[in-house]
Amino acid sequence: MSKQSQTSRKTVKDIAKAKNSTPLVMLTAYDAPMAEVMDPHVDMILVGDSLGMVVHGLPSTVGVTMEMMILHGQAVMRGSEQAFVVVDMPFGSYETSEDQAFLNAARIMKETGCQAVKIESGAYAARQIAHLVERGIPVMGHIGLRPQAVNVDGGFRAKGRTDSERDIVLEEARATAEAGAFAIVVEGVAEDLAAEITKQVSCPTIGIGASASCDGQVLVAQDMLGLFDWAPKFVRHYADLRTDMDKAFAQYAADVRSREFPGKTETYSLRKPAPKQP
Repeated sequence: MSKQSQTSRKTVKDIAKAKNSTPLVMLTAYDAPMAEVMDPHVDMILVGDSLGMVVHGLPSTVGVTMEMMILHGQAVMRGSEQAFVVVDMPFGSYETSEDQAFLNAARIMKETGCQAVKIESGAYAARQIAHLVERGIPVMGHIGLRPQAVNVDGGFRAKGRTDSERDIVLEEARATAEAGAFAIVVEGVAEDLAAEITKQVSCPTIGIGASASCDGQVLVAQDMLGLFDWAPKFVRHYADLRTDMDKAFAQYAADVRSREFPGKTETYSLRKPAPKQP
């Protein structure tokens, strides 16, 4: 029996019940070991297209492909048991038409076994969200700072800090919720705007750089673990793994060069044959 069949995962209904209740906990994961460690502690795992930058060293998420998302989604599903797993739809996989969005979303769900997909939902994406939901695909929206729009925005910058931008973000939120999204990631907006969005939409909001006013929070795991020498303002470091890893690699290198590693305990010895019985 597979790991996934032994344990019941959280469902869309479980996520929906968290509105105005105990905040939802969400982190990103891109591989099986990370997913396995965080799985008992989180409600949701996001296989984000941030993997393009975090894992593959790309300058933005724009270069991420369907194949990359599926490969990492499969790994996370193998490593987790109870968390609700959401996989990002990469740039160019849903914008053209409702049919394009459905075919690519269906492929992600069929090939990974995930529970939902996420779409960066400008107002134009409401049609795609409704089309997917009507056909049995749960959709998480993503409004405010949308990383896939980095080339239009000229960089990664907070949204909704002027009256005109505020109206746009509010409209994105309303359109996304009304189209049937079961939850909405709200990224890089001011606290009062995040609070207003959370009050106006019926589905849970998941904040990232959007204050504790939201119904839950998500962070890139590598950011909160301190694996990079820089992190966005909204990240709190819960560990300093970059320093720990640097020390470990330096010690390993020193032990190899001094022939301290491998030692006797890490080395196989010749097995002596058992004495013959008389």
